[in-house]
Amino acid sequence: MKPIERGTWLALIAMGIAVFVIANDFSAINVAIPQIEEDFKTDVSTAQWVVNAYALTFGVLIVTGGRLADLFGRRRAFFVGSAIFATMSFSGGIAPTEAWLIASRVLMGIGGALMWPAILGMTYAALPDERAGLAGGLILGAAGLGNAAGPLIGGVLTDALSWRWIFFLNLPVTAFAVLVTWREVHQPRPQPVDTKIDYPGIISISVGLVALLLAFDEVIKFGWGDPRIIGLLAVFVLMLVFFFFAERRALTHALVPASVMRNRDFAYSCTAILLMSAVFFASMLYLPQFMLKTLDFSPIEAGLGMLPMMATFAAISFVSGRLYDRFGPKPLAIVGSLCITIGPGLIAAFVSEESYGAIVPGLALMGLGIGLFYPTATTAGVTAVEEGQRSLAGAIVYMFQIAGGSVGLGLTTTVLIESGDGDFVKGLEAAFRLDAFLALGGFLISIFLIGGRPHYQRASHRLLAGHSPRGHGP
Repeated sequence: MKPIERGTWLALIAMGIAVFVIANDFSAINVAIPQIEEDFKTDVSTAQWVVNAYALTFGVLIVTGGRLADLFGRRRAFFVGSAIFATMSFSGGIAPTEAWLIASRVLMGIGGALMWPAILGMTYAALPDERAGLAGGLILGAAGLGNAAGPLIGGVLTDALSWRWIFFLNLPVTAFAVLVTWREVHQPRPQPVDTKIDYPGIISISVGLVALLLAFDEVIKFGWGDPRIIGLLAVFVLMLVFFFFAERRALTHALVPASVMRNRDFAYSCTAILLMSAVFFASMLYLPQFMLKTLDFSPIEAGLGMLPMMATFAAISFVSGRLYDRFGPKPLAIVGSLCITIGPGLIAAFVSEESYGAIVPGLALMGLGIGLFYPTATTAGVTAVEEGQRSLAGAIVYMFQIAGGSVGLGLTTTVLIESGDGDFVKGLEAAFRLDAFLALGGFLISIFLIGGRPHYQRASHRLLAGHSPRGHGP
């Protein structure tokens, strides 16, 4: 296998840094919310929109960003998105009011929604198909590293300087990623048959996703039977129906082309990721709360307490790319999804001991599973479509991740509250049993539907031929 050239490695590093910045921004600001409340003399429900505005905008517009990247060029989409992201980071850093800060976060979400799918498309295009696993491992590993480091970076900057430096830090890092991409990434610009923009598709999917994400975010406050929640879910269903009709009429300029919609291998990966994301997001929210509320950890200690899961996730993600290229997606998807299924089960079984050591095995097992599963399922899904549609495919995969996380949080919170009846640990035990059941669905999809036949014969042939892993390049 031909070694990867120095320029390609530099380009991959730049892509990884850009993903790190985007992922870090999801979690770094969480620890700064109390200081933001104090500085602006506002309440937590308003300050929380500093987090929600970015995540909601990002999740809603990412599919549009992916389609625009495939239509008009990934480098162009990346540069435009980076300019928006960096400019609005500076705006957030100097924000004089909470309204200014929230508006800056909305626009940062737009920049991120352009950057992420462009990064995915450029990364997969930079490597040959037989190295696709390396691309997926790099991107998801960098994302895991960003998520894991976010609370630590945010906590240090907030304590030592100010929460504003969380935003200022984005400027030099983004500038470096843009400079290296400008110098090292020179992929051919697409020549699409039809560059007409599918506005009905963009509007319908965006409104529908906003309604869905808001419904599952607000169900904690209002309950499932509240007319507002029912209305939001009804809007989502209506917009989804309208979207499918709009896409059938749009033909060649559809936001999601028919070839992508009908691709079963892509659909299997997206469905499995949706189910696993329900578990991942619930763990990210409620395990730190368990450490804070039950174990009396400080915010920094709770961030460190998540390292058995998040650091393992990041480390295994980088290794999984090499394993994917050697063995194919099937065995990695099975082992990864099995770990994600068993992990919440272990936490449900031992959380009642109210000891950090009792949940560490479950945390570590979930980290191992997430590190194997997410890069594998993402690469299997993205490479199932044509090369010219891979930014869009990566965006849709991430949309399913966001949607699955939102749905999972809504269901998990409902079970936690109703089963716990005021007892947080008892509710958490029931909630993680539910999460294990949801992960079981992703495990079954991994066994029967993702990735086809394992590549054991190919791996055996290489080993018998005397090729060590080092002989195949990095």
